[in-house]
Amino acid sequence: MKVLIGEFITESNENIPRKNEITAYDIAFGEECVHKMHVGDIFAQAGIEVIPAVYAVSGASGVIKRHTFDYIEACFIRTVEEHLNEIDGIYMMLHGASEVEGLGSGEHHILAEVRKRVGPYVPIYIACDPHGNLCKEYVESAQVVRSYRESPHTDSIQTRRIVAGMLCEALKKRENIHAVYRKLPLILGGEQSVSADEPVKSINQYMDEMEKDPRICSASWHVGYIRHDTPVAGCGIVVTPATAADQEYAEQAADALAAYVWDKRHEFHYTGLTAEPDKALEMAMAQEKGPVFITDSGDNVTSGATGWNTYILRQVLALKDTDKTFLFASICDPQCCRGLMEAEIGEERHITLGVGHDELSAPVELDVTVKSKGEIVRSGTTGSTIMKVFGHCVTAHVKETGIDIVVADSEKTFSAKIIYDRAHVDWNDYDITVVKQGYIFPELKEAAAFYVMSLTGGATPQNTKKLQFKRIQRPMYPIDEI
Repeated sequence: MKVLIGEFITESNENIPRKNEITAYDIAFGEECVHKMHVGDIFAQAGIEVIPAVYAVSGASGVIKRHTFDYIEACFIRTVEEHLNEIDGIYMMLHGASEVEGLGSGEHHILAEVRKRVGPYVPIYIACDPHGNLCKEYVESAQVVRSYRESPHTDSIQTRRIVAGMLCEALKKRENIHAVYRKLPLILGGEQSVSADEPVKSINQYMDEMEKDPRICSASWHVGYIRHDTPVAGCGIVVTPATAADQEYAEQAADALAAYVWDKRHEFHYTGLTAEPDKALEMAMAQEKGPVFITDSGDNVTSGATGWNTYILRQVLALKDTDKTFLFASICDPQCCRGLMEAEIGEERHITLGVGHDELSAPVELDVTVKSKGEIVRSGTTGSTIMKVFGHCVTAHVKETGIDIVVADSEKTFSAKIIYDRAHVDWNDYDITVVKQGYIFPELKEAAAFYVMSLTGGATPQNTKKLQFKRIQRPMYPIDEI
């Protein structure tokens, strides 16, 4: 037997002033694609040959340019068409939060085009991120659509392997099953759905119990993605029966799971401490023991922001008579970074930091000393491995202050120790570290003596009620009272 596999990941934030070109993607084919998808051994152990289509991952950034998406989709379609008479099943990792200029959801388009070619009965199993948007047509075109449970996504590889295993089992049984979908009039941001907190913790436990039922193959709750305006925004429930005879039971189970989540709508909240920017800084400054972390939530690069904002830096520069030390990890300004890369370690420079796109990214004039140079990287889901090198960074000390700034040419998050190591900085050397995140990531949380989410402005504002949606289903809680 043979299974076609492929992966496509982008979180498209339409609130940033640029779009995704093909250069934003880590592209892989053949054995490299199989290796990066982490499921090849699952199929091999089941005696199933894999047919790799494409691995195309950009992470969180802007809306995708149409020609870029067309190329990625063509890689899927070409492989399907070339192997049409060999394919017994299809496994795809499709994030769920992409937006293509003039088209809409890239994942929805890929699945529709694949299904059109293979017909209604070839089993298609999809692993996905919970921060992705669904619709009835998309879900019902697949047998399984199952998302990660954990946020942050510490179980992402585990989930991919679970779904691959489900497909292996399904190919033995040859059951004609399909997923059941329920849409909820509920819209949430990722910072309100952290799995270590309630109510997500209880929702995950509820789904774990559902999947112990021999009549249920898969159950998942999809938070959705709120950083572009789309008719498919909002939470969703997906349940797949174990056999065709269990289809009606799966419909009932989906109704029960949807009701369970809906009844908890008033319990969703920001994880940890949150505060308006001035209060957040005041709280951080009041801590006697470090390290302390402030997350610049309005410029959260893990949800597609640019990392350009200098707002909190300007807050700190305005402080009087403080002996606190600060690390900004990082501020993205490619032009400033290039200039600092030309300097020698220990060299003094006058720089202008801030791209000046808007008031939040306003430039700041600084006299600095170059301390170190490093790389901007993305770590694996465990935080212990490097997935890709994206660019360069320079750590600059602001003269006559306790401030060090990692000036970067790429807007990647500093979410794991290995990323700091590659930039040659250590949060333990500072009282307060400012990062471009929303909810704090696990390694930082474990190390922190204190952390707070600053409710800054930018491309990723946290107050869902204030977001300007025109195309979503209405009414929608909490934008509307239901």
